[in-house]
Amino acid sequence: VRLPLTVEEIMNFGEGNRELFIKSSTYSIIPITVTEIGLTISWIFSSDPKSISFSVVYQESEDTPLDQCKVLIPMTRCNSHKETIRGQMKVRNSGIYTLIFDNTFSRFISKRVFYQLTVERPVIYDGSDFP
Repeated sequence: VRLPLTVEEIMNFGEGNRELFIKSSTYSIIPITVTEIGLTISWIFSSDPKSISFSVVYQESEDTPLDQCKVLIPMTRCNSHKETIRGQMKVRNSGIYTLIFDNTFSRFISKRVFYQLTVERPVIYDGSDFP
């Protein structure tokens, strides 16, 4: 499952949880296309039932071959059924930041992942509030 998003779409999400259904032996990806440097992308997720593996990779453009993608967060098995997983990353280059929820290790059990994404712009201080 591919759910391509832009920063604007994430900003319009609001606080609601979104849900992914990930069948056993498959994975889902959320590619976020970012053109603005300096943003912070944050995520919160939990899974039900049992754990899910999570990873974040960066791709310069859609034409970049997958083996040339940069792994920002290596694939990690998360006990997200027991605790909420939180993370964030700073956008240093424009391109596609892809969140991967991987259930390929699970031969029989499908998972539901509940997630929230937020994007924050850096606060640029212009000194205008000085008297």
